[in-house]
Amino acid sequence: MDMLLASLVILIGAFIQTSIGFGLAIIAAPVLFFIDPAYVPAPITISALCLSILNTLRYRQGIALRGLKFAIIGRVPGSLAGAALLIFIDKNLLALWIGISVLAAVAVSMTSLRWQPTSARMMLAGFMSGFMGTSSSIGGPPMALLWQHQEVNLIRANLAAFFTISCVISLVILLPTEYMGWYHLQLSLPLLPATVLGFYIAQRTAHRLPHGMIRTGSLILCSVSGFLAVLSFFW
Repeated sequence: MDMLLASLVILIGAFIQTSIGFGLAIIAAPVLFFIDPAYVPAPITISALCLSILNTLRYRQGIALRGLKFAIIGRVPGSLAGAALLIFIDKNLLALWIGISVLAAVAVSMTSLRWQPTSARMMLAGFMSGFMGTSSSIGGPPMALLWQHQEVNLIRANLAAFFTISCVISLVILLPTEYMGWYHLQLSLPLLPATVLGFYIAQRTAHRLPHGMIRTGSLILCSVSGFLAVLSFFW
């Protein structure tokens, strides 16, 4: 039953990320942490890597690697800092950190700020994405903040390419820690079919749904799961 629920959550997250460019970990991390804390961050990151590869191939014509290089440079020290955080906090604090990360992601998505993706901002966003992504699997919001007012296919293409590289970085850095091992790989394998199915459904149906409706629905889901994760710290 837990595995089916985890797969359903991943499917919904994969659908939303394929539709708007990010969102899988924001939706999945709080729920899967309740099911089994071992889902965060490695198994979710493995699912995100699978989905990012699929979206990178789908939207490869819009990728601008030259513009992403500064974000990738910033991602490496950010991922190291995120791994260090995992070493020094316990499971309860990790739940709180996930909840705060999700609510911060909602706040970022609702902002009307229009920041241009300059080299310095891309490097800072890459650092924060690495820090949040490696520690909680939620690395999308910092990059989405810079890209959110660009053309939709441009957002999908470049976020997918960045997430592909950044997920690999996070998983490699997590290898020496207790958060990446055989058990985590076993947890991740049943999630991969749901990831691919969510991608496939989005490819077939997302264009028929209003972009605003998908975005609003995802923000509501994120807000609820984020608040529950924060409240769980005090229960």
